[in-house]
This record gives sequence, C-alpha cells and structure tokens, in this order.
Amino acid sequence: MPSAVIRYFKYDEQSHTLKITFVTGMEYHYTNVPEKVFQLLKAAGSKGRYFNQYIKDKFKFKKISN
Repeated sequence: MPSAVIRYFKYDEQSHTLKITFVTGMEYHYTNVPEKVFQLLKAAGSKGRYFNQYIKDKFKFKKISN
C-alpha cells in the first residue's frame, strides 16, 4: 500500500469506522463510512488523492493521536 501521505488504514465493518494513520504519525477515525468507500480507497492508485476527494471533509472524524 504505497502512499506518500497515508501510512496505514483499516476498516471496522461493525462500526463503519475507517481508521487512518498518516505518515506524520497522526491517526484519525472517520465514522459512518460506507464499506464501498473503504474498498475504493484500497483499490485507488493514489490513496492520498482518493482520501482528499472522497473522505476528507465528507465524514465526521476524531483525532486519536499525533
């Protein structure tokens, strides 16, 4: 999963929470994310571009750590 912006991401199917850790070490949990959005993120050629276009500012989030 090479990305210049995103180090790691994981999806919790039960809570519909997308957990993203950025290369800066900051971790965010995005809530009420449809599984299809997660699947498309996995398949995206540019994870950062997909994140910026379809996730950032589209879902509520909670900053977990920095």
